[in-house]
Amino acid sequence: MVSPVSGSAEPLSASGRSSEKLSLPSLQYKMKTDPEGYGTELHLVRSQFYSALELFQQQAALNFSSITGVGADPTVAKDLGDRAMFLAHVTPFYPKQLAEFPSDLAAFLKSSARTLPSGLRFHVTQALILLVNRKIIDIKDTLALFMELQTLDDRNLRKLAFSHVVHSIRRMNKNHKNEAKNRALQNVLFALLQQEDEAKAKRSLITLSELHRRKVWFDDRTANAICMACFHSSSRIMIAVLSFLLDYEKIENDDEDIDDLSSEDEIAKNPQVVISKETAYKAHHKGTTASKKKKKAKLQRAIRSMKRQQRLSSETSNNSYYSPLYHLKDAQGFVEKLFSRLQTCNERFEVKMMMLKVIARTVGLHRLILLNFYPFLQRYVQPHQKDITNLLAAAVQACHDVVPPDAVEPLFKQIVNQFVHDRSRPEAIAVGLNVIREICLRMPLLMNEDLLQDLVLYKKSHEKAVSAAARSLITLFREICPSLLVKKDRGRPVNPKAKPKAYGEVSVLSNVPDIELLEHEDEIDGSEDDESGDEAASISSDDGIGDSDDEKSQYTADGGSEDEDIEDVDDDENDSIDEDEDEDEGDSDDCDEEENDDEDNVETEELDAEEDDDYEEVSDSSKPDDGAGDIGNEDLKAKARKRKFSDFEGQLIAADTSLRALKRLAEARTSGSSADLADGILSDEHFQKIKKLKAKKEAKTALAQQGFKIPSSDQLSFKRVDPSKLEAHIRLKLNKEERLALVKAGREDRGQYQARTAIKQNKTGGLSNRQKEHKKYMPLAAKKAKAQRSRQEKNKKRLRSGKQFRGKKAWKQ
Repeated sequence: MVSPVSGSAEPLSASGRSSEKLSLPSLQYKMKTDPEGYGTELHLVRSQFYSALELFQQQAALNFSSITGVGADPTVAKDLGDRAMFLAHVTPFYPKQLAEFPSDLAAFLKSSARTLPSGLRFHVTQALILLVNRKIIDIKDTLALFMELQTLDDRNLRKLAFSHVVHSIRRMNKNHKNEAKNRALQNVLFALLQQEDEAKAKRSLITLSELHRRKVWFDDRTANAICMACFHSSSRIMIAVLSFLLDYEKIENDDEDIDDLSSEDEIAKNPQVVISKETAYKAHHKGTTASKKKKKAKLQRAIRSMKRQQRLSSETSNNSYYSPLYHLKDAQGFVEKLFSRLQTCNERFEVKMMMLKVIARTVGLHRLILLNFYPFLQRYVQPHQKDITNLLAAAVQACHDVVPPDAVEPLFKQIVNQFVHDRSRPEAIAVGLNVIREICLRMPLLMNEDLLQDLVLYKKSHEKAVSAAARSLITLFREICPSLLVKKDRGRPVNPKAKPKAYGEVSVLSNVPDIELLEHEDEIDGSEDDESGDEAASISSDDGIGDSDDEKSQYTADGGSEDEDIEDVDDDENDSIDEDEDEDEGDSDDCDEEENDDEDNVETEELDAEEDDDYEEVSDSSKPDDGAGDIGNEDLKAKARKRKFSDFEGQLIAADTSLRALKRLAEARTSGSSADLADGILSDEHFQKIKKLKAKKEAKTALAQQGFKIPSSDQLSFKRVDPSKLEAHIRLKLNKEERLALVKAGREDRGQYQARTAIKQNKTGGLSNRQKEHKKYMPLAAKKAKAQRSRQEKNKKRLRSGKQFRGKKAWKQ
């Protein structure tokens, strides 16, 4: 530290004023405008600063301080703070004269921060922040000091230091990121986070979390450091980390904005949604009112399903399902360590639930195997358990197709036995069925035929929540495995022979996905106009005509896919077959029928009986209706298909006898998929075309089917389970305050209750007709007649009262 200069009053050559009359703000302005002319004043203020600093340290050493700081001479603290701020403002204009001032100020604040008065400490901190903002001192040198200032019991100072650290690091990474500098700052905060001191670790965690949330330090190192703070010795730090991780798992309702935006805006935002123009035109302009209504409804369903799928795919591709848990380097070790702490901790139930959620989310996100976790959950699976829906949502998230079904089966059976039975409440049955549906969506092998048929019977329940949950279970198994349902519940599934994959079974791609769409591009584009009439007919007609057309188109599509699989065997031989077909187009129908009969005998040894029956039905139905050219085309297609089967068998025989032939067969199969592409290399145009053709194909399937698409295992791992959706359609009981608020809400439009007489008394305006009659003046003759009538009536009443016959008494008989 520079030795302090005596603060005695000296004549000022530049200003001509004494030091007692010195005005620091005006002098600061003049020194900024003319730095060279005020060197003497700078030397004087600098000397006064160091004198006040030495005096303050002497007073602190002699114990003239109270709890709030130095209490003997408050003017010393005020002068010190003012001159520190003054020198911080003029330091950029005098870099040589004030070269040691920033380091001296930082050292003074670091050594005496806890004993300084709050006002002086705040002013000195502001001066140091000013120096950092003007890049006179580096943030790397002062970061530890500002983190220590946040641990002091001063709310304003803590807020100032925290905002300065965050804004400085944000400003440093605004234009470009300096990785070396960021690593140095991160190392400082990571070291503080690992310390046993709870205050320092907490402030470091808050700073890291804020920078990560603002996507300033959005890297793996920061995410791993935050996640590893779950194992801090302080339970408060652990709870803070768990809360931060679970904040990223908050569910956003995906269905809220479906109906808010117009269809035109959605189509503009998602150009991949492809619906045939003719289909849309027929839905709005052709047919009767009822048929157009049906077509419009079906078109809207298809558009909504397509947009939902595209939104989910875009969310997964854009990483909107982000969580710091995704960046864990050793996810298995993290889960095992946190689970062991969960088993041994004595925290309250809410903290245990937070740990359960983080473990389940990590297991589902990384598709880990933690076999001891499911028996641990089994202890809490009771309908009366507190926060049971969140617990069941965590159990669902921990299920995926990599976990052995035997490990989850006891938990699955307990959910069925505890929630779904006749004596259970409707709310518990609905939640149980929804949980079973979500678990079976991820692990369909847990369900057997008897259990499913028992659960399906709840579709007849009078409770809406129970029946809706049972029907959703039916809808799921119509797509996954229709054979487990009884025939009346199967409906019309897309794939009647669909079965879930066995445990450990993986579909490995040997080629570019959906590359076969390029080979049938003309069929997909040309079939829009042809199939639009069939789609319109299937929408509008209530009879079976449209269904038969759909079945024919479905059969032809299946046949085309079989042809594609077989065509990959040998391209040269297929070309020769096509040439033979072109030469034989002019032959008579009799010759074709004889060839078909001969080849039918060969085919019966190779094909199944069901395929023979389907082929004969289609060929017989197409011959009498179509013309001669159509018959020839059908026969030629059948002939080509049969020749391919026979050639395929010959290739297999040759492959058994020769290894060289086997290599040629493998080369033919690999090159067959990209036969129409130049050199077998796909360009960006090819991938864009595959994307468009896939969107068209999905649009057609969305129009054809009314079920839902089963998400993949990766999509399910990213998907977060909303506990509120497990309680769908359940009417919860209201307490007294909620019922009273509901009653008062219905009385808002009503006035205050009043009796009818009170309303009459407060009536404004004229009299009623009856009141007017009472106040009318009657003529004299009318008054006399009225009085006479009243006298006559009184006399008659008096005579009747004495002589009226009342019957004989019982004792007089």
